[in-house]
Amino acid sequence: MMDDLRDTFFAESEDLLTAMGEGLAAMSDGSAGSETVHAVFRAVHSIKGAAGAFALSDVVAFAHSFETVLDAVRSDRLVPDPDVMRVLQRAGDVLAELLEHAREDRSDPPSALGSVLDALEEITGGQDDATPDDFVFEPLGLGMMAPLALPPAEATGFHLDFRPTGNFYPNGHHHQHLFAALSELGELTVTCSVPDLPPSAETDAEGNQLSWKLELRTDADEVQVRDVFEFVEGLCELELRKVESLDSFDDRPPHDDSTLPEVAMPTLAQAPDPEVLPRPLDVSSAVPTPAAARESAPRPTLRVDLDRVDRLINSVGELIINQAVIAQKVSEAGLPPASSLVAHVEDLSLLAREIQEGVMLIRAQPVKALFQRMARVVREAAEATGKQVELVTEGEETEVDRTVVEGLADPLTHMVRNAIDHGIEPPSERIATGKPACGRITLSASHVSGNVRIVVRDDGAGLNRDRIHATALRKGLVAADAVLTEAEIDNLLFLPGFSTAASITSLSGRGVGMDVARTAITALGGRIGILSTPGEGTTFNIILPLTLAILEGLIVTVAGQPMVVPAASVIETIRPAPRDFIALGHADRVLAVRGDHVPVIDVPSLLGFGPELDPMDAIVVLVRASDDSLAALVMEAISDKRQVVIKSLRSNVGQVAGTSAATILGDGKVALILDPDALTALAARRRAAQHAVQHLASREVRHEHAA
Repeated sequence: MMDDLRDTFFAESEDLLTAMGEGLAAMSDGSAGSETVHAVFRAVHSIKGAAGAFALSDVVAFAHSFETVLDAVRSDRLVPDPDVMRVLQRAGDVLAELLEHAREDRSDPPSALGSVLDALEEITGGQDDATPDDFVFEPLGLGMMAPLALPPAEATGFHLDFRPTGNFYPNGHHHQHLFAALSELGELTVTCSVPDLPPSAETDAEGNQLSWKLELRTDADEVQVRDVFEFVEGLCELELRKVESLDSFDDRPPHDDSTLPEVAMPTLAQAPDPEVLPRPLDVSSAVPTPAAARESAPRPTLRVDLDRVDRLINSVGELIINQAVIAQKVSEAGLPPASSLVAHVEDLSLLAREIQEGVMLIRAQPVKALFQRMARVVREAAEATGKQVELVTEGEETEVDRTVVEGLADPLTHMVRNAIDHGIEPPSERIATGKPACGRITLSASHVSGNVRIVVRDDGAGLNRDRIHATALRKGLVAADAVLTEAEIDNLLFLPGFSTAASITSLSGRGVGMDVARTAITALGGRIGILSTPGEGTTFNIILPLTLAILEGLIVTVAGQPMVVPAASVIETIRPAPRDFIALGHADRVLAVRGDHVPVIDVPSLLGFGPELDPMDAIVVLVRASDDSLAALVMEAISDKRQVVIKSLRSNVGQVAGTSAATILGDGKVALILDPDALTALAARRRAAQHAVQHLASREVRHEHAA
């Protein structure tokens, strides 16, 4: 039971951290209003309160110092200038790290905890009305025991003047919920301030016209009473006055009904003519209707164990396979298209697709939380290198499979750190070249052709290709006589052990960052490419599948075997003419496609399935690799385009060259899923080996002639 509550606390803390990060970002760029500041304060305060229930004293103590500064900001006692906002954002990072450590039961504190605490205390001048210990909750026993005999507390009460503002109801709040919460603290008397209503001619239909006077008899203290209004701060006007003696309630003047407006209610005989009735005042915007309240209120959510979702996704995958088997059998039976059985199979296919899309949406989540995590990485790396860097995010609401989001965290961390350490110049160098002192890293996400594109862009110095090539030669990663294109030099960054750093630091120098990034992205079924312009910056393009379970692909035939080409990589299919092929050297060929010359890859020969195909009897599938280069895949035929369920090969047969996974087709056959990037790299290595053999053979021939 306690473990379930703890898991719920950490899950809800993630949502609160997301809201806090959004608010702090808005405060930093100057677009935040008072409600945003209140929202950030409420998020930190809620985390502190819940952490106290689980005796997370480190979280409680830090959150208390954090909210003390936020309270000074929201009460206009502290101006959130850039220096203050830098401290607040670093405080948000430390709070997130503290929660991560608590979730993992780690006892080591975050490295920046001490310095950020000192900065928070320096802002407040060490003045605080309460200590963190005041907010640690004592656990309550749940066993069956006799009630404790508590000493009687001195009863007190409160007068409250409450008036909702214009945004109170549109944000999904209602005064009755607050009154019900107050009544749980004691005896509540509610009086609506009817005399405060303006004349009908002056009524603002867009705003609230009602206010209430409340009298609460309670033993609770002022903090408990104010906590009832915690989540409507900034959405109402509240005046609270403490009454030291209950007798003061009895000293109230008697209620005078004469203050109420007199309204003459006509009898049936006196009813006016309907033709002369005044038009009713439209107050629909002043008091929200149930439908409007439902639209304005946050959508209800349901937390489900991920294992259950995974089992559901696996079942849907099997459903799609069985549907494909049924469709295959019906097709083989040769039934007429007008057959009712064919129509039912088509309906089943549409239903299976709808179920699959719905299940995929269950696991889909925005990349916003991941991008906010990268904001922490940017601030930490900038502080470690002494550089000024800002992060700009685009497309934060782009949704992708949760597994993909989790797998992207490490690659993006390495790429952002490398961009700051190697790409962004120091402020003095940037100013000297006419750039602003503060560098910029842009993270963007978007849906492209059924995939997700993540772009990491910096405005730094760009890649130093001469230095990269020299480092690769020194480390023996390339041959001394190898002639490399700019794209090939750029891809050297992904080689294991490659690093241009002069020394090992906490950010880089060990040559594992970009290698880890590419390996992780490839494991997710994605690909990564580099574009760099000297002096202007570097861009990494990451293409990932929306989900790791189901893929849209072309069913092709290679050496008599069915295989799948991911549809997202396919540009077009071509039936080339003989004149479209151009021979290069003894074995290489390129295909002329609208002015471009694309390398030809004979898939059966490359995978070792047989001799090269005659291009005149084959079909060409033009694909785009992750580095935006094109390749012409030659194969025997294309039979269909359909969704297939991805099955991993790693746990059974290991990695197969040129492929990424496998699937089961409708006829029960296993089909390999081709990887265009892997095929392109495999073909490049084969061409390099052939060129090396030819070069060696030509040297031997020249040596014989010289002898």
